[in-house]
Order: sequence, then structure tokens, then C-alpha cells
Amino acid sequence: MKSPTELALRLARQWQMPAVRESRLFEPEQWPLRLPIGAPAPSQLLGNIDAIRAHVQAWRQVQAGTIEWQPRAFRAAGAPIELPRYWRLDSPSEWIAACADATVQSEFARLERLMPQLALGQRRLLVRQLHLLRERSDADVLAAARFAEAAEPGCAQGLPLRAIALAGVDSKLLERCRALVLALLDARFDGAASAQGLENFLGASGSSEHWLLVLPLAPGLLPFERLRLRTSELAARGLPGTHLLVVENERCAHALPELADTVAVLGAGLDLDWLGAEVWRGKHVAYWGDLDSWGLRMLAQARRQQPGLCAVLMERELFDSFALQHAVVEPIPADPEPPAALSASEQALYRHLLEQERGRLEQEFVPPARVQAALRAWREASPAR
Repeated sequence: MKSPTELALRLARQWQMPAVRESRLFEPEQWPLRLPIGAPAPSQLLGNIDAIRAHVQAWRQVQAGTIEWQPRAFRAAGAPIELPRYWRLDSPSEWIAACADATVQSEFARLERLMPQLALGQRRLLVRQLHLLRERSDADVLAAARFAEAAEPGCAQGLPLRAIALAGVDSKLLERCRALVLALLDARFDGAASAQGLENFLGASGSSEHWLLVLPLAPGLLPFERLRLRTSELAARGLPGTHLLVVENERCAHALPELADTVAVLGAGLDLDWLGAEVWRGKHVAYWGDLDSWGLRMLAQARRQQPGLCAVLMERELFDSFALQHAVVEPIPADPEPPAALSASEQALYRHLLEQERGRLEQEFVPPARVQAALRAWREASPAR
């Protein structure tokens, strides 16, 4: 026998499954749902009649949906007992009410407010990827949706992103909601915005491009111990040396060892389009990022630019070694499904991290000795061509 609480928890967990959520909200044939409640075995009535009564009473108090009852005769009972056999839910609103979960109800209520104001493709995307709505106001979500519907490839005509006047967006919307805008554009243009980068896709100027930290890891490669270069300069001129190490965060600079013929570029984050430039052809390239869904997404983005790229310090064994002491909650995970550019083991790691309560291990918590050993091993395994 299943209690209302048990089935409510199951229904709430199903809301967290993107494919289930999408199908139940958009496909009428998914309804009704009939959840088996189960029935007591005859032996359970012997000495357990009070538990059976409590079970029946609990289901009589359920208000969401419809309970289908069935009389059943037991030798131990003088008359047939009406038992709850199925919990029937006829609509998404009944499903949400049955969950009895404040977070689920709040997310559903927000979708009900937003959906009538969105295009159909946008509705399905945001239902599937609820994380895109978190920490963003309704006004920003709707503005991003209007922008994505109005934008066309090259529409910026060389203007910087902040100067684009389209669909009434404010000057900083694309900075606040970059991931959301990219996802909405990808849904409309079959992934082209992410593949090209937002600025390239819109035809915007690179005036807001990043200045990245560049560190030579061997003496004599550069006339400076450290310097900052714009991404356009990196793409146009390249860097000396046979090996390039790309590091997600600048905070890890102190942990990098001396490596022959190697230059490190730190702090690029999601701005990795420069890696696809011709100047990097023939170099050995490695990528090291945080062990979380965003770090692995950046790894995939880097690998799309450099298919032969090697990931270092981004494996399950490393996460398991330090998760207990140093892993933290990832505030807003990336997409629920791993990017295709990840290897099979990296995709498995991506899913594993999303399943963890604390699924984020930041780079700076990996001991420097472990970092240095891994980077030296990569360098020794990839001699100059």
C-alpha cells in the first residue's frame, strides 16, 4: 500500500524530469494519469486493522484529483472494505496540486503566467530548461523572449551589444540574460547562436570583448611575466610555444608549474570562440575548468573550437577525491543534458554532478601538487610536433 505522501513525493520528483515535465504540459494524450495505490494482503488485516483504517482515512482526505475506490472482501472482516485502488489525475493543474510541494507549485504558477506571452517554441524550451528562469524576473524573461523573436543573424550591423535597439530591450539585458537569450536564439535558429557566439551571430562589434590573462610557463617565451590581451588579438596573432593551456579562472595562476614551450591563458569563461582561429593549428591545447556543469559546458565549447583538445583535472576520480571536503552547491546548473562535444566519460560525469546535492568542485580547491603533477603529465605526453 502506498500513502498519499509517498505518491506525492514521486509526482514531485517527476516534475524535476525535463522530458516528463514537457510531455505532460504539452501532450494531451498523457492524461489522465492513474497511479496504483496498492491493496493490503489478507494477512495484513490480522492484527493490523487500525493501520488499514488509517490508510483508508488518509486517502479520504486527499482533495487533488479523484480516488478510485473498490470494495474488497476479507475473511477477517465482517463486510467488504472500500479500499483506494487508483489515484486519477486529469490535468497538469491536478498533478501540481497532488505534489503538495511549494517549489513545484511556485514554478508551475510562474509558467502559467509566462506561457501565454511566449511563442510556442519558447514555451517548450523554458518548460524543458526551467533553470533558465531562475534568478531572472518575469520582465527580463519576457524581454529576452521578445528580443530572440525579433533578432536576425547580423542584425547588430557592427554595433556593440549594448547599443542594439531591438524589441525595446534595455542596454544591459544581453549581459544579465546572456545564457537565456542564447538558448532562445538556439531554439529558433537550430543552435547557430551558440555555435558562432552571440556577438558573431548578431554581427556585433567586439568592443565588449574580454581581456584575458596570459602567463608564459617557460622562461623566454614572452618578454613579460604576465600580460593581458584581448580575444581578438589572441585570435589574430596567437602566442609563442608549442603548447597552450586554457584555464577557466584566473584564481588558479599560482598553481601552474613551469612547463616547457607552454603559455597559459586564464579567465576566458564562456568566451572561447578565439580558440577556433587558424593561429592555433598545430599546437597542443589543454583545458582545465571547474568540476561542475558549467565547467564541463565550457570544456565542450572549447572542444568544438579545438577538436583535439585534452581535458586535464576534469575527471570523476578527482571530484570523488575532494568532494567530501570541498564540493559546494552549484547555484544555477547548466543544461540538464550534457553537451554532445563531451566524451562518453565526461557526459557520465556531467550527469553525476547534476545528481549531487553538492555537485561543484572549484579549481582553487584542488591541491597545487595535484595540479602540477597532472599538467606535467599532459606536457610530457604531448611532445612538440
